[in-house]
This record gives sequence, C-alpha cells and structure tokens, in this order.
Amino acid sequence: MNFPPLSASIEAALAERAYGSATPVQAEVLRPEAQGRDLVVSAQTGSGKTLAFGLALAADLLDAAGCAPPAPSPRALVIAPTRELALQVSRELAWLYGRTGARIATCVGGMNPSAERKVLACGPTIVVGTPGRLRDHLERGALDLAQLAAVVLDEADEMLDMGFREELEAILDATPGSRRTLLFSATMPRPIEALARRYQRDALRIAALGEGRGHGDIAYQAVTVSPPEIENAVVNLLRFHEAETAILFCATREKVRHLHATLQERGFAAVALSGEHSQTERNQALQALRDRRARVCVATDVAARGIDLPTLSLVVHVEIPRDAETLQHRSGRTGRAGKKGTAVLIVPFARRKRVESMLRHAGIAAQWTEVPGREAIKAMDRERLLEKLLEPVEVDADDRALAERLLVERSPAQIAAMLVRAHSARLPEPEEIAAEAQDTRRDGPRPGFEDTVWFRLDIGRRDNADPRWILPLLCRRGHITRGEVGAIRIGHNETYVQIPRAIAERFAGAVARTATIEGEEEAIAIHRSETGPPQAPRKSHAPRRGFVKPKPVGHGQPGRAAKRTKPQPGRRKQP
Repeated sequence: MNFPPLSASIEAALAERAYGSATPVQAEVLRPEAQGRDLVVSAQTGSGKTLAFGLALAADLLDAAGCAPPAPSPRALVIAPTRELALQVSRELAWLYGRTGARIATCVGGMNPSAERKVLACGPTIVVGTPGRLRDHLERGALDLAQLAAVVLDEADEMLDMGFREELEAILDATPGSRRTLLFSATMPRPIEALARRYQRDALRIAALGEGRGHGDIAYQAVTVSPPEIENAVVNLLRFHEAETAILFCATREKVRHLHATLQERGFAAVALSGEHSQTERNQALQALRDRRARVCVATDVAARGIDLPTLSLVVHVEIPRDAETLQHRSGRTGRAGKKGTAVLIVPFARRKRVESMLRHAGIAAQWTEVPGREAIKAMDRERLLEKLLEPVEVDADDRALAERLLVERSPAQIAAMLVRAHSARLPEPEEIAAEAQDTRRDGPRPGFEDTVWFRLDIGRRDNADPRWILPLLCRRGHITRGEVGAIRIGHNETYVQIPRAIAERFAGAVARTATIEGEEEAIAIHRSETGPPQAPRKSHAPRRGFVKPKPVGHGQPGRAAKRTKPQPGRRKQP
C-alpha cells in the first residue's frame, strides 16, 4: 500500500477493499503541506475524490487511537448536489470509518425529514446531505453546526449551476470560523473562485486533472447521423456493444420519457431517471440495474449525478452535452476503478464542428466513425454467441439426459441451429441506417464511393422529400441495394443522390424502364446530372444597406404560429 501512514482503523478498511495505491488526487490531499489547511481541489468524476476527502477528514475526526470520540453535534459536514451523489458519499464514508466508531447521517430530499431529525439528535460524527434539505434542518434547529471542524463542498460547480448559491451561503455562514473548508470542483469558474475567497483562508490549490483531461480508461467515439436517424443510431449502438449496463444521456425529461418508451417497445430492458421521478422510483430503477433486471438507463444530466454502477461500460450522449465539463461528467460514469469504458457521442451533421471544438477543449481524442450497420451487428452477435457457448460449464444428470434425448430426435447440426435461433430471437432487431447518414464532411470518401455519379430527382423540400422514403424508392426503381446509395442531398426543388460509377449505367437503365409503370411515386423523374448539387453560397452576416428585417408571421399575436403541413411520404403538395 503506497498511502502515507494512516490510523490503523483506516488502513484496515483500505486493505479490506483492496486499495493498494492512492490515486493522484488522494496522494495530493494527504501530502504534509495539505494537513490542516483549506483546500481547493480540481478533480474529475471517477478520480477517487470521495475517498480523497474522506481520508483528508480523518485528522479532524479521529483521536490518537484512531477512534471517533462521541460529540453532541457533527464534526464534519459534506454537501453534495444530488440525492444519488449524497447517498453514494455516505456509503463510501460508512465503510471507510466503519472501524472508528464514527456515525454517518444522511439528509436528502425525498426522504422522511422526521426520521432524519431523530438521527441528527443522536449526535452523528459526519452529516452528508443536499443543500436544500440541510438548510431546512438548520433553520428548524435540528442541525447544530457549532462543533463543526470541517466542511466539504463536493462538485461545487454543479451546485452553483443548479442554483444552490443561497443555500450554500446560509449553511457556510452558520459554521464556526475555525473550521476547515475543502472545496472539490471539476471546473473553477468565477463563482467558485468568489466562494473560495469568501469562505476559505490561505487555501492550498490542488489540480488533479492530469495532462489529458479525459479519462484514460474511456474510449471516446463520435458518430454522425441525420437528425431523423438518431433513435435508430441508439438502437444499433446498444445492439453492437451489448454492454452489461449502459446509460443514455438526454437533455430533457420529455426526451427521456420518449426514448425510454421507444426502447421498451423494441425489447430492451430499460429504466428511466429524470427529475419527474420520485425517490422511490429512482431507487427502484437503480436497483433494477444493479440486479441485472435492466441493462439500459435513460437519464438526464442531473438525475445521473452520483450514480455508481460497477458494470456500467457504455455511455451514449444521445443529445450533445452543453459544454466540455458536462461531457466529462457524463462520460465519467464509466471507465472507473481501472475498468475500461466506451463513451459515444451521436452528432447531427450540422453540429459536428461544435462537437470537434468541445472535444479539443476537453483534451479528448475521439474516433469519428459510422453507426454500426446490420451486418456489423450480426457479426458481433455471432462472435459473442460462439464465445458464450464455448465457455466451460458444469452440467448435472438431468442436463445430460435432456441432451441425449435431443440427440435422438435431432442431429447435432439441427440442435446447434436451434440454439442459435433461440439466442437470436431474444435480441432486438437492428435498424437500417439510411444512406443520408453518411457524412460527406468526413476525411475522405466512404469505401466504395471514391468514384461516383450524381443523379437528380425532380422533387425537393417543397414536395416533402425525405430520405426515409427516397432511399427505398431508389432501390425499387434502380434495382440496387441500400448499400449502393451514397449521399442524398435534398434541395428546395430537387434532390441529388450519389451512385458508384461502376453501376451507374445499370442504375440509369433501370430507372428509365420503371418510369413507365403507373403510379404517382414511380412517375418521379430520375436523370443523370453532370454537375451534381449546386454549391451553397457563402452566407453573409452583415445586413444589406437599406434592408429591413421582415416581421415574423403572426407578429403582434403572442402564442400564435404559422401552421405546418404534415409531410406525406411520396406525395407532392397540391398547388
């Protein structure tokens, strides 16, 4: 164990949990120059910061014998932004101080406040809670901070983002001036700096972010898709990785609700976490993930704070994080405790530059790739099935008897095929990703499309053109497969599609022959184009001289908007 000398009770707890070496942030807070001082610590989620401040508090809580003396009121206070994170911190401190006699009290929203007040009256050594509930107990006289030796603000930046400044200041103003203040934050914006100046004295600054701010145990990927393909991309990513536990991040409760329902309909064992769920519902969802009854969690950023699932190996950013810090907080749910994890960003074409900038700011090198297709997923299924079936297993007499009976009724090849079919039937079907999901802004052409010919269709956005029905139309009219269609570019009055030059003549002949078939859809003209789609003119942000911006439709009538016509696939608007 490379930890500095600690009390025997703490060392025994670390040994029991097989902690052999300190992480950088843990080593920094235990340095001699950090002892007894206020600390401002920059540390990312998953860096071991909970154990770090737990160890840093030991000198303020334990006597020479390594025991926590009884006290009428708390000696340490830990403030966390969310219920889940507070409960996680309580569990961590409970085993760390389990041999010292220290008592831990947890005060969070959604729990019974009367029961919490009874625990506080018994004199806990450490209180862990959320800002709102702690302030409530403080104002009601249930929380006495007169004997407080240290206070920890965990994820302080997130608490300020969530609007808890007033609560934090009320709590800190009620603490003794002699107490230590340990401030842990992934980022150090101006409000955090101001908080440190007001409530800390000669604080030691510790930066434990490392040279690369991303987690070394997380493989970052980014896939570009057209917006209508986002949910299909989610399905295929889940099927391709088949993670033991995966979490999907959305920006709003409504998106969580919709995606959760969609995945359940598709056959995924999924749970949801958002601000609209009660604490009981959240606990049940997390327990389902821990018990393996569910494998996918759809969540908002705040709801997923503090979630610690040992089997979580896949994070999917269904909606792009608002900034680099949120990206890392989300992704940090995986790749923890030395385990490997994967974080995938689903990026609409128009947002790629923004995401590239965010990744550069975070110091993350992501692999830009395509959404896994059906064939890639089926190949992974076959590999996983073979690996599973070739694992050594123990069988009893009943299993052997059933196997012998099957061998009498069926051949080994038939039994193997039935086994494969039974395994495949339990898996949700992958989705077809439309050809427009290929991003022409990538570095280099897609394999097989280095030399292409453009074809023009006399339909566009004014005709409700959509790749979801244009692609099947091209395959049907041109006698080709989805994989033989390249980019689809939809303009106002026309649409251009890429076809490999090797099959262009065959495609042109087929669409010419099928144009004579009766039916409105088949009457759409498809001709070879020598020029391809026109280049979009560069937009000028400066207004023309004398230009007056027109008023929007419905101006002066709040709440009213222009009516939209619902698209009808394959149908033109009536003049």
